[in-house]
Amino acid sequence: MSANNANVYLKKARYGKDLVRLMRVYKEGNVQHCTELTVRLLLEGDIETSYTKADNSVVVTTDTCKNTVNIMAKRSQNVDNIEVFGQEITEHVLKQYAHISGAFVDIIKHKWTRLIVDGKPHNHSFVRDGEDIQTASVHHYRAGNQVHITSGLDKLLVLKTTGSAFHGFYTDEYTTLVPVWDRIFSTAVDCKWTFVSKSPSTLRNVDFKAIHAGVKQITCDTFAKDDSASVQATLYLMQQQILAKFPAVAEVSYALPNKHYVGVDMSKFNIDNAGKNMEVYHPQADPSGLITATAARKESKL
Repeated sequence: MSANNANVYLKKARYGKDLVRLMRVYKEGNVQHCTELTVRLLLEGDIETSYTKADNSVVVTTDTCKNTVNIMAKRSQNVDNIEVFGQEITEHVLKQYAHISGAFVDIIKHKWTRLIVDGKPHNHSFVRDGEDIQTASVHHYRAGNQVHITSGLDKLLVLKTTGSAFHGFYTDEYTTLVPVWDRIFSTAVDCKWTFVSKSPSTLRNVDFKAIHAGVKQITCDTFAKDDSASVQATLYLMQQQILAKFPAVAEVSYALPNKHYVGVDMSKFNIDNAGKNMEVYHPQADPSGLITATAARKESKL
């Protein structure tokens, strides 16, 4: 079956393998380390005829993409350093396939923390002590040998029971929200940051693990310590500190859903559960506020 339409063209195309799941175990004597990843590898290049002419000769199969990820994991000593591992995959793809102009890797690193047994770290046992994940996107373009990396921290659930207010906001005939000077503040942190350099050799020397740990620490410390006037104000304070501490970072973005906890009305029972006496709350699943922002350094005028 064919359909010819001179007014239609293939504007953009990528393909590859999604949801490649792997567990990499490293063995150092009696001590073992493990890293669990979910990987997506997509390819871009001179592949138009596979869409427009049913020509499969240009197709590096998605099964090959899956095998590439697994083989690179076997050969690599950097699987736990997901930004570096992502670069290893993209560099291999561009070296192996001359007609591919771009390789795009997205990695999720799932959490496994070494168990403490009898007061000391166990050699080979781990626990998932939270659902927060690390992410990395590595986009490698053959033209100019440019690498664009975005690192991330997602699903980090935090909550504080005081130290947050929200008042002085714009009101009109549609406003029903009551100003509050003390409230529960909870959110699931989604933070992403990009890097100044696009050079593969420079990016290989970036301490991605230290930056990730620092972003998480700044996020948690600021969340806990800031006497928050709003989610927006606390978010921007986090961004300022991250950009000040890590010169390798170009931009930092947050998406913070406001997970609401609403005081339970007990007035019908002549029980005061309001204002300073509010101690029982109902977690409200939806709707929820969503606060987002991206911060970057101003370009130098020199």
